[in-house]
Amino acid sequence: MRDPHIIVKRPLVTEKGSFLSERSNMYSFEVAGDANKVEIRKAIESLFKVNVVGVNTAVRKGKVKGLGWRTYARPNVKRALVKLKPGQTIEFV
Repeated sequence: MRDPHIIVKRPLVTEKGSFLSERSNMYSFEVAGDANKVEIRKAIESLFKVNVVGVNTAVRKGKVKGLGWRTYARPNVKRALVKLKPGQTIEFV
């Protein structure tokens, strides 16, 4: 198994994410692009000492932006929505 810090890049603290954490006990993370759901589950469980019930993933395509006459593409970002066992939480400092 790879290092969990390589798989889970950072938590996504957004308005939608905080709503999901309050209502559905789900947390969102930015993860490595080549990580699968099993790796994400094991990484979250080992980093935060919680039990994961389910993992949903989505890849957000990078936008094409322009700077003057040049164009460049932002990288794709893979996000994971992780549902925890009832009664467990993750505290982001």
